Amino acid sequence: MTEHALPAGFRFSAVASGIKKSNKLDMALIVSDAPAHCAGVFTRNQVVAAPLVVSRPRIAAGRCQTILVNSGNANACTGSEGIQRAEQTVALTATALGIDKDLVAVSSTGVIGVPLPLLPFEKSIPQLVADLDPEQVEAVARAMMTTDAFTKIASAKEQGDRSYGLLGLAKGAGMIHPDMATMLCFVLTDARIDSDFLQDLLDSAVADSFNSITVDGDTSTNDTVLLLANGAAGGDLIHPGTDAAAVFADHLHRVMLDLAKMIVRDGEGATKMVQIKVVGAKDADDARTAARAVATSSLVKTAFFGEDANWGRIIAAVGYSGIQLDQHCIDISFDDIPIVSSGVAIGPENEAMASRILKKESFVVTINLHLGSGEASYYTSDLNYEYVKINADYRT
Repeated sequence: MTEHALPAGFRFSAVASGIKKSNKLDMALIVSDAPAHCAGVFTRNQVVAAPLVVSRPRIAAGRCQTILVNSGNANACTGSEGIQRAEQTVALTATALGIDKDLVAVSSTGVIGVPLPLLPFEKSIPQLVADLDPEQVEAVARAMMTTDAFTKIASAKEQGDRSYGLLGLAKGAGMIHPDMATMLCFVLTDARIDSDFLQDLLDSAVADSFNSITVDGDTSTNDTVLLLANGAAGGDLIHPGTDAAAVFADHLHRVMLDLAKMIVRDGEGATKMVQIKVVGAKDADDARTAARAVATSSLVKTAFFGEDANWGRIIAAVGYSGIQLDQHCIDISFDDIPIVSSGVAIGPENEAMASRILKKESFVVTINLHLGSGEASYYTSDLNYEYVKINADYRT
């Protein structure tokens, strides 16, 4: 893990507990050497998994020392037994670490509706505690995976008088849609920041990252983003409205946007990662609404897979988004190739050049509404046969 900045005072471990039939890594522990200030953002789905019911009040209290995460079983729609199992895993972890159970957050991802077995936790938690190591970040990232094709890790380092690191781990590939996605993300820092300010920072960063991506239009029951700051780097407390706060916010935004883009790039079956950028809207809210309409359109996404510069689908999505617009003022381009000007096609030559842009793995669709200064971006993937195959077979 030498390629990533590792914040001080955190240790990691992962095991194959047997929850996954494949015997792959499926349970992990993230531990701060001291209780950390924390913040969290969770799914807005009204069907909420047991680990969120258990963990949200603890995160809201502003202190967390450890995160226990498992894949292969979401512990969602499992009734009172699911809540009890989540609480039992909290107690097992707290006892093994010798800490208060209120400092333990739990997180799960995987199949919905299957009871969470307790035996793998009883067997594996002592091993997880014994194996804790500052370098085992990659193993934790693997243990979080379900249909992911690759691990998702991003980091940032602030140098100079106020030196600290940020490390982010995420999982997610399908069931990806705001508000958030079927995703877990844990961001760790050794900077000194209190919980109230952490929550403000996290809310802003989530809005521009995990709430600005879509793969398939489905929002999960388990979505969780946690931010822990243990202060191990020392130095002054970072206060709102200061230059130090602005620098930290920039690092946090970049780490989380990097992770969000990885999730889109790893969209189940995806071959392309596309930024939908709307500029010139009446305001930022209109820009965001329009970008979201284009990014979530199945017709647009299938056109991306077919490498067809079908701008009609794009302008139609902008039109039904419900924002203020004048169709005679809309320009559309693929990367630097303009394809629509003042609401009409520029011509077949430009469309042919735009189709060549669509052969790339990553590109930008820019939509200029020429109505104001509002601007926003969404990140989306193409939609293809492999997505259907993966999700048709998911439980089997």
